[in-house]
Amino acid sequence: MSDSPSTPHTGPTGAVPDDGSERDFGSEPAGRELLPTAPPSRTRAAVRELVRPRRGLTVAGFATMIVATGVGLLVQPLLGRIVDIVADHRPPGDITLPVVLLVLVALTQGATTALGLSLVSRLGETVLARLRERFVEKALRLPLEQVEKAGAGDLTARVTRDVSVVGEAVRDALPELARSVLAIALTLAAMAALDWRFFLAALITVPVQASTARWYVRNAVPLYARQRIATGSQQQQLLDTIAGAGTVRAFRLEEEHTERVTRRSSAAVELTLRGVRLVLDFYNRLHIAEYAGLAAVLVTGFLLVRGGSVSIGTATAAALYFHSLFTPVNAALVLLDDAQSATAALARLVGVADQTSPEAEKPEPEKQAHESRPRTTEAGGTVTVTGIHHAYEPGRPVLHDVNLTLRAGERVALVGPSGAGKTTLAKLIAGVHSPTAGSVRVTTNGARESGDGVPVALVTQETHVFAGPLADDLRLARADATDDELRTALTPVAALDWVEALPEGLGTVVGEGGHRLTSAQVQQLALARLMLADPPVAVLDEATAEAGSTGARLLEQAADRAVDGRTALVVAHRLTQAATADRIVVMDGGRIVESGTHDELCTAAGVYASLWEAWSGTRTTADQTPTHHRPDTTTLKDH
Repeated sequence: MSDSPSTPHTGPTGAVPDDGSERDFGSEPAGRELLPTAPPSRTRAAVRELVRPRRGLTVAGFATMIVATGVGLLVQPLLGRIVDIVADHRPPGDITLPVVLLVLVALTQGATTALGLSLVSRLGETVLARLRERFVEKALRLPLEQVEKAGAGDLTARVTRDVSVVGEAVRDALPELARSVLAIALTLAAMAALDWRFFLAALITVPVQASTARWYVRNAVPLYARQRIATGSQQQQLLDTIAGAGTVRAFRLEEEHTERVTRRSSAAVELTLRGVRLVLDFYNRLHIAEYAGLAAVLVTGFLLVRGGSVSIGTATAAALYFHSLFTPVNAALVLLDDAQSATAALARLVGVADQTSPEAEKPEPEKQAHESRPRTTEAGGTVTVTGIHHAYEPGRPVLHDVNLTLRAGERVALVGPSGAGKTTLAKLIAGVHSPTAGSVRVTTNGARESGDGVPVALVTQETHVFAGPLADDLRLARADATDDELRTALTPVAALDWVEALPEGLGTVVGEGGHRLTSAQVQQLALARLMLADPPVAVLDEATAEAGSTGARLLEQAADRAVDGRTALVVAHRLTQAATADRIVVMDGGRIVESGTHDELCTAAGVYASLWEAWSGTRTTADQTPTHHRPDTTTLKDH
């Protein structure tokens, strides 16, 4: 191929195994349920939906491209005119006009091409930006359990690699493909205008090119899908290994995890190498079409000139026209690789962007009622958990027939040994997960509102501080909050003093690259967000666990004030939290085994009494022996 790049374009493709085996290099691990991928029809419909509001820009861009391409097609006839002038031995001055016209054609084509590409690129970037917004909007609302089943690697691959692939296609492939397709169509029309027999000669290449394109697409499309799965699996394994590095080292599993990473990386590499072979075969087939077509046009020109049907200049123009097809035809066919890759990536993005968020399914009147709800919580809400069973994986239940009622305004502490199911129950009540069986119902003022907009806020020990002014971080909970309202929310959680002591106060940049906050300060911000959101029901899952011994008491007091007046379920990290609760619920083995006040459970001499005795003994030892745990730092995890 005369105009093909020296280095073959290698996309994430690969051919069917050469040995005829059925090895599935990109197979997804058992138990994974990848996020949805849109079918081709839905992907095309989504593109139309995104382009429709920008019809004016679309028409302007492609109309300008047509003008630019049409003007460029005047070059070959002008060169043919010069050939005829020379062949007829006409005066040199007759060449002046064609040369001047060639200069004008070059200037006009350059200007219109630049304008057309600019308009098409603007269209592509605008559509891509909207798609990204839809993707991020829906991705942030995906149920956590759906993301966990798919694995973080799947979502990460879509957010990074797929968005990048589509972005590159929009910036580079789309304008080039549009120009190439227009050039091919108009050039063939121009050849037909010279003489219909030149057009027929050029069509000799079509069967070879069409069969090559079908062969390539047939092999490439399924392999793109497999490569995407392989990449997602590779990223998931890397994330798992890196995130669990401490555990991997503790159990001396370095070799096993290295082997897993190597195996999945090798799968992706193998698919890429097969893609190289596929692309090389693709180019070789195009060479055949290219040279066969050129030979046909030259022979046709020779016969027509000898028969007096056309002039030498016309035959020259036809040959130049066909030669000029090399670049756009090759570009269009080579862009099939980018097109297939971008289409596969686009389908994965549309698959997530099309997901229906829980908020979208709520009746509009209910949402409006929620939006108009007073911000001040007076009596909290009632939470009724009925017959809850839950399993993250089939056959491995975590909760068994859990029944629990949180009365309006009641503060309930949830305690139990590690692995008892406390966090799972907390997430089910907060709506993070949906139970495998049973139901969770939230009511306020006697009216059922579960799933209809009643907020159940969840505060965990893993709180993220977003980069930017601290005030913006707080306004995540309530976008229209004034600075005075932010200060009012910071006061009960004992954060106002240190916030105002920051260099810029509420305007101080925190998060990545900004002012560093302590773990206790981060949790205070989380509790302040809770105050701003003002939900009737709050779930605190070890929200004070990250505080050191010096800040534990302060953070516990802040948490108490944050949930004051709300119905609260507190997964207690320290038994001091449980002792002051209205009621204590003890879990063990995924079941509720005890429920009552601190005094009642201590008297019952059950699981809680044992935990309290162990905690009290360690506390006493810590008071007597400075080298042991300091007071209030012993947790249920220590027992």
